[in-house]
Amino acid sequence: MTATAAVAVLALGLGLPAPGAAVPIPSLPTDLLVPQFVGAPAVPQPVEHRRVPQLPMLSANGTSSMHDDAYASDAYEVSGPLGRDLQVTSATYGVRECATIAFDSHGRVVGLCGGLEGFGLMVIDPVTLQPISELRTSQRDLASGKNPLTDICGGTYFFLDRSDRAYPTTAAREIWKVAVHADGSLAKEHVWSVASVVPDGDCLIATMPDWRGRIWFFTEQGVVGTIAPSSGRIRTTHLPAGERVTNSVSTDESGGMYVVSTHALYRLDARRRGAAKGTPHVTWRRTYDRGSRTKPGNLSQGSGTTPTLVGKRWVAINDNADPRTRIVVLDRRRNVPGHRRLHCAVPVLAHDAGTTDNSLVAAGRSLVIENNYGYGGPTTTLGGRSSTPGLASVEIRKRGCRLQWTSDETAPSSVAKASLGNGLLYAYTKPPRADGLDAWYVTAIDLRTGQTRWSRLTGTGVQWNNHYSSIYLGPDGTLYVATLAGLVRMRDGG
Repeated sequence: MTATAAVAVLALGLGLPAPGAAVPIPSLPTDLLVPQFVGAPAVPQPVEHRRVPQLPMLSANGTSSMHDDAYASDAYEVSGPLGRDLQVTSATYGVRECATIAFDSHGRVVGLCGGLEGFGLMVIDPVTLQPISELRTSQRDLASGKNPLTDICGGTYFFLDRSDRAYPTTAAREIWKVAVHADGSLAKEHVWSVASVVPDGDCLIATMPDWRGRIWFFTEQGVVGTIAPSSGRIRTTHLPAGERVTNSVSTDESGGMYVVSTHALYRLDARRRGAAKGTPHVTWRRTYDRGSRTKPGNLSQGSGTTPTLVGKRWVAINDNADPRTRIVVLDRRRNVPGHRRLHCAVPVLAHDAGTTDNSLVAAGRSLVIENNYGYGGPTTTLGGRSSTPGLASVEIRKRGCRLQWTSDETAPSSVAKASLGNGLLYAYTKPPRADGLDAWYVTAIDLRTGQTRWSRLTGTGVQWNNHYSSIYLGPDGTLYVATLAGLVRMRDGG
């Protein structure tokens, strides 16, 4: 059975929920045959860190996008669940996965949710998980031959601004501005079409504002553009032919916009004056070891990470080196001599069996990577199978970096998240099982030592697979994780 067929079967089994109803993700009797909770509640140990600057246009850090903030830190100030009498609820929205979610000024979940049919924005009650409203943004072109389980065009990333406006991309090569009203309804306010500068066959992957309020966009085939929201003026540049973009982007207060292609890491800035004002240009470009192949677990040959910014100086990615992938840290400042750009490159994960297609997590001066090697879609984790285990933490030092710890937990494809408020890393794990049962867990790992503190079952079966989506912490510390069938909510009891 192909991965697409597996999801189609799942769709027939789940059906679609009635409008406005919060129907739980279906559980299976096999839930009773696996441990529900392993470990013990954690004691909070906050992590010292430099706060990520607040990008003026974005909603508050931790609420605006898949990777939490402009730096793509994947870390939260708030304290997440400690593991005390954990309360777990869920809701299914049919076979639609809300890969990117944000939180509006009322604390509601705003999700960009995709399925076989296409993508749509949803507003969801953060407690009941009941859908409040929905707005379709893109229709999939199933005739294109693209696998909907790996097609991220026009529907994976969006950001939320400080006025509760969401900015999704669409398959029609548009960026929408959508108001999330006080009553939870959605209304399309503006559309910027970039079809005149993005050729047929290409598609939008990511969008992000900079500190001056320009909206940047990035396409799979390497078109980089800016939009001046007030005038609608579009300015573009192109990455070298043959380089693809398959991840999101980050930006800092100095004006840098950071993107990794299948060949190189870039810093781009917008020109500040003259007729070319606002036009993206390459400030520096650094190639990395992209390896000899697309490893199982990657969507393309090259880095699988969104660039992560740390402090005022560093930008980090993973490469795709053989035999071991590396965490690569570079000096992101403008005028650093080329021979001094690279700060460190530390081998991590398993020999000839290590890769990631998810962003690094920045916790203080440490970077955490998870191993996605061997994950090739939902069918590869059926029948008790899983991906290659492993997480690792690397500490950035004044001179070089060092491997801090490793973990043997198995996280097939989740975007892990850190709680700086309590010192825990949350991963979505699936330990291999000889009995053929497919049990999925939220697992809390000590950010200082790599020791697992606890794991809590979400459920058994393919419907609990999160398939490259992210873990999130809401403004009150409640944990959410999207799956192929809906959304899971987890918080401490009492």
